[in-house]
Amino acid sequence: MSEPSGLEVAVVGMAGRFPGAADIHEFETLIREGRNALTRSTDEELDALGVPASTYNRPDYIRGRGRIDGPELFDAEFFGYTPMDAALLDPQQRVFLECCWHALEDAGQAGRPDAGQLVGVYASASLSSYLIRHLLTQPWLVADVGAHQLLLSNDKDSLAARVSYAMDLRGPSVVVQSACSSSLLGVHLASQALISRDCDLALVGGAAIRLPQAEGAVHQAGGIMSPDGECRSFDAAANGTVGGNGVGVVVLKRLADAIRDGDTVHAVVLGSAVGNDGAARVGFTAPGAEGQTAVIRAALDVADVDPKTIGYVEGHGSATPLGDAVEVEALTAAFDAGSDTEPWCALGSVKSLVGHLDAAAGIAGFIKAVITVRDGVIPPSPHFTRPNPDSALERSPFQVSPTAQPWPRSFDVRRAGVSSFGMGGTSVHVIVEQPPTPSAPPRAALGGPEVLVLSAASPDALETGRRNLAGHLGANPDLDLRDVAHTLATGRRRLGHRMAVVTNSSEAAQSALDGSDVRRGSGPVHREVVLMFPGQGTQQAGMAAEPYHAGGVFRDCVDECAKLAGDRLGLDLVAALTTVDGAETLKRTRDAQPALFAVEYATAMLWWHRGIRPRAMIGHSIGEYAAAVLAGVMDLSDAMALVCERGRLMDGLPTGSMLAVEAAADDLPEVPGVDVAAHNAPGLSVLSGPDDRIAAAEQVLAERGVATRRLHTSHAFHSAMMQPIADEYADVVAGVRLSPPRIPFVSNVTGTWITDEQTTDPGYWAAQLRRPVRFHDGMRTLLERDRQVLLEVGPGVTLTSFAGQHGLAANGHVAVSSSTRNREITADSLARSWAALWVEGVDLDEAAVGQGGRRVPLPVYPFERARHWIALPTDVPDAGETEASQPVPSVAEPGLTDTQTLVTDVWRQLMGIDRPGLHDDFFGLGGHSLLATRILARIGSELGVELSVQLLFEHPTIAGLAAEVDRVCAAEASDAELEALVARLGELPADELRAQLAGLDDAGEGATQ
Repeated sequence: MSEPSGLEVAVVGMAGRFPGAADIHEFETLIREGRNALTRSTDEELDALGVPASTYNRPDYIRGRGRIDGPELFDAEFFGYTPMDAALLDPQQRVFLECCWHALEDAGQAGRPDAGQLVGVYASASLSSYLIRHLLTQPWLVADVGAHQLLLSNDKDSLAARVSYAMDLRGPSVVVQSACSSSLLGVHLASQALISRDCDLALVGGAAIRLPQAEGAVHQAGGIMSPDGECRSFDAAANGTVGGNGVGVVVLKRLADAIRDGDTVHAVVLGSAVGNDGAARVGFTAPGAEGQTAVIRAALDVADVDPKTIGYVEGHGSATPLGDAVEVEALTAAFDAGSDTEPWCALGSVKSLVGHLDAAAGIAGFIKAVITVRDGVIPPSPHFTRPNPDSALERSPFQVSPTAQPWPRSFDVRRAGVSSFGMGGTSVHVIVEQPPTPSAPPRAALGGPEVLVLSAASPDALETGRRNLAGHLGANPDLDLRDVAHTLATGRRRLGHRMAVVTNSSEAAQSALDGSDVRRGSGPVHREVVLMFPGQGTQQAGMAAEPYHAGGVFRDCVDECAKLAGDRLGLDLVAALTTVDGAETLKRTRDAQPALFAVEYATAMLWWHRGIRPRAMIGHSIGEYAAAVLAGVMDLSDAMALVCERGRLMDGLPTGSMLAVEAAADDLPEVPGVDVAAHNAPGLSVLSGPDDRIAAAEQVLAERGVATRRLHTSHAFHSAMMQPIADEYADVVAGVRLSPPRIPFVSNVTGTWITDEQTTDPGYWAAQLRRPVRFHDGMRTLLERDRQVLLEVGPGVTLTSFAGQHGLAANGHVAVSSSTRNREITADSLARSWAALWVEGVDLDEAAVGQGGRRVPLPVYPFERARHWIALPTDVPDAGETEASQPVPSVAEPGLTDTQTLVTDVWRQLMGIDRPGLHDDFFGLGGHSLLATRILARIGSELGVELSVQLLFEHPTIAGLAAEVDRVCAAEASDAELEALVARLGELPADELRAQLAGLDDAGEGATQ
């Protein structure tokens, strides 16, 4: 690539559906093979459309056309459409939505948009034949839905905004229309917007789906259509173009940004130009060489390239004798080539493969040119045998090849031009170049586990995605697993059904994906996290070796804690945490407590840097200090000072013992001199006291058949043996600045939320080392809110085990540990906990996965398409296909009131849902404000009342809405009765009127008693 100017634009993603190609990969194959993908309509298809045999049997009836598969199919639920709304939506817009999603995924850009990132949409579409042929021909539909809704669902002016809304994109959203050159003009406009920083990323594309696909037409003499249904661009036998259907989308990004972000670059846009040749043509629809030449020259100037460096031109190639001749004339003039020039530049047109795609023609040609310069192969042109003699092709620098050819080695760089000329004279030309060679240095071998994540909107789609990814990894064994992990985590939107695997190699990833070692989860995202910090006894020598040696924030935090502890205690904290030699050190309370605190603090900060923002916290004994630091109660330096002094004071006390007991404290016999040190879980407590007293308790409990276990502690924590240091420790705490918590946490002492007064009271922290740990009560306090994720931050799984005994699943809670069961925090344990948190819907910084990875193309989302279709009056759906049709009559269901039946029928008819439930949420089913207006209007019309649309917003279920409708109807009936009574009263004699009014007063008094 030439020296960059900073104005280059990268093509980082592509997607499409074309004749003979269900996706972009099949389109690449079709291009490489030069395969004719046009289809000829059969007699049976034409009979089904009601075309008379006398018409389609005429020799001048054109049967050939480029078709796509399944325009009637759409994953409505994925994009939030009701079945009826999906059936009303123009297939061009449906397929365009799906292709935009796939293009973003192909680019690795479909994740949550970065804050402030502007993603533009530049979209083009043809006139909606679905509206004209399928919808407006159904009188019942026009009356039922209304012209406004039909136009909104099919007007191409809404195409770009529909994509922006569906994908939450905040950049420019522009519909681009210049007839056949529309979508290439979109490339030009999007490139300018990127350069001027109107957006940071741009979706550009076009859609053209003419319906019915099988319908042909009688050839008109002098027209532009080929009478035999073949498109022979630039060939002597060219006799016209052929219509085609297709959708193409690309993702553009500033080249410098793409290189910085590690994107896959397919090609580079060097420059482009647009213009119109005004009246310098023989007619409005005729091509003009002068205007085309000017635009091509302008694009070359903008790109600052010599025409002799262009090795391929993807031409407009309309295959009309006049159009091809004018195009070759304009290209030759723009390239400043004389008639005696030897050809150096290949020429072709995608129309010879798929037909003329109207508003999508430009993007189809652009994608073909991108693939050509990327792969370095000049694609073959089908049908070509000899040049059109009227085009002066043989006296130009251009040549058309019927076979695939390697890019000539005479070129230093692969460059191509792309032309698209709109009817009416708007011409666009774009210069593209091969992608730059990646300049990043070779990466080291994969050093640790990676997390591969997948999600989908349904279990079936997730399973398909899993199979697709496993197959892709098997077919591409050289893929760097970091790239795969990074792309899946940052380049995909996280949906309702999720899975993750932790793996060390691509081969192992395939096995993991095909095996049972897959973490799965479902439900809403943005779940709240509670951090749990364990207490003394969970520490182990070398427990933090792996994350410390990995560097980063964990190591920085440990080093900071180590310096503070070293200054106070002369303790080599790093050695204790990273080597087995620290085992003896960690047996001493004086050293164990600062070591445990350091690991918990460093692990918490590691999670903080990975995006975890806890809603609440709980600490067990010394673990409460780590919670206090994160909550802002004390700073790190003061906390380490307190922890060191706490451990030193405890270490100077007489030794004691602690005993774990499988029984609730209230059920334990009283043993003199023994205290309850902890209420850990239902039926699980800890006793603490002098050695002989704990031995006595142990014997008593054994006689009663109660299981016990000695804890590996040197002292009797949280017992009366701690009392001698309480006052001295309170004085130490008094010298530290304490603040109210910014993040709530639960108190060990009370088992409820700690108060501002407690956190700032030195006496509280003194009592905290003496009083029992009420972890069981604290868990009950935490679990009052549903669907939380409890993350243990520190060595071991002790608190995870305690939490699991509180019936977490009943209210949607889940507990996750950062450590192995061997009380070591490792790269694997952190990866597995990250995977678990992601699967459970916790907000994380996805960039923490696959660090240093690049974005690479991976299998895209497997849409679950279903038929959503308003059929032509002549169509007969196949067996088993669902079809939107005239409203079905009401079928009363047992147990429903008349109003509930009415509301159900209206929902069925206007939403296209077969059996909505009484308590299904209207908006959860894809409802929106316009649909709400239509539903309330229909119900009101049936009942003869006026209903506010606000009713459905406030009562979005059938049951709730029906009850409100009944209330409104009852109120209106009462008003009508009152009006009738007033009218009658006005006709009564005075004496009888007074009697009636007295009766009303009596009734009113009775009603208030």
